[in-house]
Amino acid sequence: MKSSERSFTRRIDLTSLQLFVAVCELGSIGRAAEREFIAASAVSKRLSDLETTVETTLLNRHSRGVTLTPAGESLLHHARAVLFGLERMQGELREYADGVRGHVRMHANISAIVQFLPEDLGAFARQHSQIKIDLQEHLSTDVLQAVQEGAADLGVCHTGQGAGWLQSRPYRQDHLRLVVPLGHALSALDAIDFEDVLDWDIVGLHAHSSIGLAMRAAATAAARPLRLRIQVTGLDAMCRMIDNGLGVGLVPDRAFALMQGVGQLTAIPLRDAWARRELRLVARDFEALPMAARLLVEHLGAAAPGHLPAP
Repeated sequence: MKSSERSFTRRIDLTSLQLFVAVCELGSIGRAAEREFIAASAVSKRLSDLETTVETTLLNRHSRGVTLTPAGESLLHHARAVLFGLERMQGELREYADGVRGHVRMHANISAIVQFLPEDLGAFARQHSQIKIDLQEHLSTDVLQAVQEGAADLGVCHTGQGAGWLQSRPYRQDHLRLVVPLGHALSALDAIDFEDVLDWDIVGLHAHSSIGLAMRAAATAAARPLRLRIQVTGLDAMCRMIDNGLGVGLVPDRAFALMQGVGQLTAIPLRDAWARRELRLVARDFEALPMAARLLVEHLGAAAPGHLPAP
């Protein structure tokens, strides 16, 4: 860190940031002073000092209150992130005081969360009851970004070509299947090429999901349009739409097996090579992870060579 950056960090006062956020949220120095139980003149002085520190005007003051300048909007975004990070740090440290012996921040895509992580994380939690896992569901691209930026210690997703300089290890495999209603014209097939699916309306996930990206790439390669009729955010919602005749869709094999009670449906394996996918564990540096995260990586990695049988 440069000396000028260190100086700036030392001159930024957390109380002033809290007061700045309060003023922005309430639109008035007076109301913020009342809420924070501090004199309005003291709030005004801290805001002036803050503007001196950042060397730019943050607020436009007028008779009805205050409004943010563009610089103020930028600082508000960063101030909220800093204060949220401090609250989270306090919460995690309190957990250590209460007996927690580790904390792992983990992001994963929907395929991993639906198919494999419940059993794997449940087994890990029973073995390591004092390690807390914070799990969030995101698109694969967002999982990679979160790990790159340090918002997550560990990710589980389909990496494709987007892993960049992240390290990755194998976790699980799945195979995409075409889900159709029983009695559909395709329901009697033993297997199908995705190009033949392009004749039908499709119920899909988010456009930037790994399945959505793969479908668009395959349609482009076939020089055919993708008849995407409906987009949903979950595999269960997709199956319900398909059951009601709104199209066909691609679902990982184990996920479909776990949702057998959702409608009268059948699943046909795709022959395409891209339909066989690998979920991977990703981290910035596996060896540099905290001990709790390394224990979790070791536990999840133990399942890597195999593929859980469908229930």
